[in-house]
Amino acid sequence: MGPQAGGGEVTVQNPTDTATALVRLTGVSKFYGNIRALQGVSLEVSAGEITCVLGDNGAGKSTLIKIIAGLHRHDAGTFEIDGEETELANPRAALDRGIATVYQDLAVVPLMPVWRNFFLGSEPTKGRGPLRRLDVELMRETTRAELLRMGIDLRDVDQPIGTLSGGERQCVAIARAVYFGAKVLVLDEPTAALGVKQSGVVLKYVAAARDAGLGVVLITHNPHHAHLVGDRFVLLKRGTMAGSHTRDSITLDELTRQMAGGSELDELSHELERVAESGPDDNASLRHHHRTLRDDTTR
Repeated sequence: MGPQAGGGEVTVQNPTDTATALVRLTGVSKFYGNIRALQGVSLEVSAGEITCVLGDNGAGKSTLIKIIAGLHRHDAGTFEIDGEETELANPRAALDRGIATVYQDLAVVPLMPVWRNFFLGSEPTKGRGPLRRLDVELMRETTRAELLRMGIDLRDVDQPIGTLSGGERQCVAIARAVYFGAKVLVLDEPTAALGVKQSGVVLKYVAAARDAGLGVVLITHNPHHAHLVGDRFVLLKRGTMAGSHTRDSITLDELTRQMAGGSELDELSHELERVAESGPDDNASLRHHHRTLRDDTTR
C-alpha cells in the first residue's frame, strides 16, 4: 500500500526486483517553503523498461523531472542510482551518472545544422594549439550513422534542425542521448505538441531506446501513449501518488479512468444526472444561485 491522495486508497503494485534498478526513488518529497510540490513519491527505472509518469497539470511531474535531472535536490526520501543512495548537485552530475533529460523545448539552436546540434556542448576537435579546430567531418559522419542506427533516415544532416518536424527533432534528441552514453533517458512530454502521426514516430523511437537497453522515464498526460509503450505506470495527483502499476496489472480503460480522476468523475457524472433530472424550476433556482455567487465574488 502506498501514499494516499485526496483521502482515497491507492493501489500500488510492487513487482519483485530481479536486478538492481538503474534509478529508484523511495518516498521522495520536495517543498518550496510551505508549498508541497511532491510528497512520498516512489518509482523505479530498470534497464530495458519504460516507466511512465502520468498526471494532470500541477500534479508534480516537472518537479519530479528536476529531481531526477539534478536541477533540484529532494527534501525527504531516498534517491538511488545503481543501488547507491545519492544526491545530485547539478545536471552535469546527472549526466556523469548516465541520466540524460530531454525537455519539451529540446534546447536546440534552430538555425544550426543537425550535426551541430547533435554535438552541441560536446564538440570533438582535431589539431593542437592555434591549429585546433572542430572535427566537422567526424561530427557529420557520426550524426548520420547514429541516426541511422536508431532508424532515423534524414535527407541531409547539414540542414538546419529548425526545418525538421517536431517529431524528428525529438528523435534527434533521443539519438543524441543514446550516443553520449545515457543509461537512463528522461523524456518530458515528448508528444505533447505533436499530431497523431508524429506522436507515433516518437513513440517508436522511445521503444527503440528501451530495446537498446536504456531505462526510460516517459512523462506524459496521455494514457493512450503511455499504455502503448509503458512497462510501469506511476500516477501523480497534486504532488502525491495516486497509483503505481505494472503493465499486466492494469487495462487502458482503468489507467485512463484513474488518470482522469476516477471517483471525482463519478461524482461529477452523478451531479450532472441530478441536474438533468431536475425540473425547470430547479434549474432556474440553480442558475440564480450561480449568478448570486458570481455577483458576490465580483464585489
